[in-house]
Amino acid sequence: MAPSFSIKLRGTEREQLLQIARQSIRNGLYGGDALEVALHELTDALTARLGVFVTLMQQDNLRGCIGSMQSNEPLAQSVAESAHGAAFRDPRFPQLAEHELDQVCIEISILSPMEPLTSPDRSDLLATLRPDVDGLLLQDQHYQSTFLPKVWEQLPDPEEFLNHLLMKAGLPTDHWSTTIQFFRYHTVSFQEGKDLGDRVWVVT
Repeated sequence: MAPSFSIKLRGTEREQLLQIARQSIRNGLYGGDALEVALHELTDALTARLGVFVTLMQQDNLRGCIGSMQSNEPLAQSVAESAHGAAFRDPRFPQLAEHELDQVCIEISILSPMEPLTSPDRSDLLATLRPDVDGLLLQDQHYQSTFLPKVWEQLPDPEEFLNHLLMKAGLPTDHWSTTIQFFRYHTVSFQEGKDLGDRVWVVT
């Protein structure tokens, strides 16, 4: 079972994280580093140490995605670093240009703790996966890759999901070994342009 864990995020806190992400990207456009967040102004929820990914979408197309599975930084600072990385350090894309800033939509995904999966073989792993729910982290010696739960939208079949995760790590689709490890997690995600309201979201 995954470790017991929960964090409550209000609409105002989610909006603050989105503003931090956008300001951090704006800093980078003018030659600066990621935004240094004033931690003394934050609520307890925004200083929690959690894994987080920031995704940039441009007209429904991926424009960058960077994050960390775990972090020793406060959540708000991790968001600032990840947003800056998604805009300027994702090796799949050129650096974000100034004219693109108003064209991108920012999405933040906060990760639950990792749950190790002790699957003895590929078939057992596939039977364990929960489409549309599980994010999956693969590790095998120096190989590593992950898919957030939202990737199920493009790869709804567990077999296809796993094959692409292996390829992302630089491994053949039929790879299996005694050292391979899988961890699942789930996320709470929110994005610009959506009504965040005052409802409290709980990451568990």
